[in-house]
Amino acid sequence: MSAGPDIRLHAGDPAPQFSLAAADGSVVSLSDFRGGRVIVYFYPKAMTSGCTIQAHEFESQLARLRAEGASVVGISRDLPEKLAEFATTEELSFPLLSDPDSSAHRAYHVLTEQIVDDQTTVKVLRSTFVVSADGLIEQANYGVQSDAYVPAV
Repeated sequence: MSAGPDIRLHAGDPAPQFSLAAADGSVVSLSDFRGGRVIVYFYPKAMTSGCTIQAHEFESQLARLRAEGASVVGISRDLPEKLAEFATTEELSFPLLSDPDSSAHRAYHVLTEQIVDDQTTVKVLRSTFVVSADGLIEQANYGVQSDAYVPAV
């Protein structure tokens, strides 16, 4: 389950496909972005401080990213209702997708096991992927900070 270096995605790998419920009730698939770049980012939990900072980083760069032909989608294990509240409260204009069964998280290798007080927990490794117009990973960034990395993407 750990996102160790041997199982991580790398530039040139095919991007794992997904179809997930969005905050607005629609279903969004990776294939919807075919023909253009898409930045897929995974974050631990909506409406927490780090995830709010990260979402605002993407929102603040969204016009530039779109001008460069890139879309943005955020994925968490939160339910669509919570994502809708997050998007409304924080005035986010890009899709937030719900992955409650962690299928996309597993496909992108962004889950990691941690042992705290002799208890094993599964956590989301904050990660960002740039997917090319033809569906290949251009960049795979694992363990990113919640702020100041978006311009580099």
